[in-house]
Amino acid sequence: MKLGLWQTAGFPAEVAANLAALESTAAAAAAAGASLLLCPECWLCGYNIGAAVADLAEPADGASAHHIAAIAQRYHIALAYGYAERDPGSSRLFNAVQVIGADGAVLAHYRKTHLFGPAERAAYTPGVQFAPPFEFGGFRFGLLICYDIEFPEPARSLVLSGADALLVPTALSDEYGVVPSVLVPARAVENQIHVAYCNHAGIENGMRFLGASCLIGPDGKAIVAAGTDDALIIGEIRREAQAETADIFPYRFDRRPELYGLVSSK
Repeated sequence: MKLGLWQTAGFPAEVAANLAALESTAAAAAAAGASLLLCPECWLCGYNIGAAVADLAEPADGASAHHIAAIAQRYHIALAYGYAERDPGSSRLFNAVQVIGADGAVLAHYRKTHLFGPAERAAYTPGVQFAPPFEFGGFRFGLLICYDIEFPEPARSLVLSGADALLVPTALSDEYGVVPSVLVPARAVENQIHVAYCNHAGIENGMRFLGASCLIGPDGKAIVAAGTDDALIIGEIRREAQAETADIFPYRFDRRPELYGLVSSK
């Protein structure tokens, strides 16, 4: 199955412009054979937009979600996008990702559990649980957001729940190059999964993003990777790849959970 990763500077605090750009990008990704297109963290309204996020946050079933569902149906492609979610019951804000299938139906939704830095913690409420992996195209996908993937436990938790691939929208600034070069490949190898890691590009209100979006196979190698500029990259994931590398990297089979109690208790 082919996945598209859309590395983009986007249009900070301009939801309509981002939706318009999604239209053409979804068309291009579908034409290239992608079954799913992944957008960056907080792509819909922008990541580093300060207090404006409170005005631009939307519920999971808001106007933009319906617009995105229509795009997904038009081009027969699933769309996974980061956005600022406003919970209609509590009015709390969450840094979230939603996946809408090619039929326009919601496949999965997740609220970021590990918030990074004072700005995120001031703007958002942390999620309280991981979303169950969802079935799509013969794979079981798990969802994480940015900082989540930098801890080993979230990825391993999703794998133990049945995930064999992860979708990770991110907003990574350029001083953290070790994340896509070391940590993301490590998560792929140690769990024997594919990891799609999709970042912003450019500069947003003074924050310079690294780019370096990548699709990593279970051998820890990049199937496809972007540079620093706007890019749509397409890569193929294969179920056979996990079996091919399992003998070389048998970490999942050689685990000894009885020794790891402190990992979750402290």
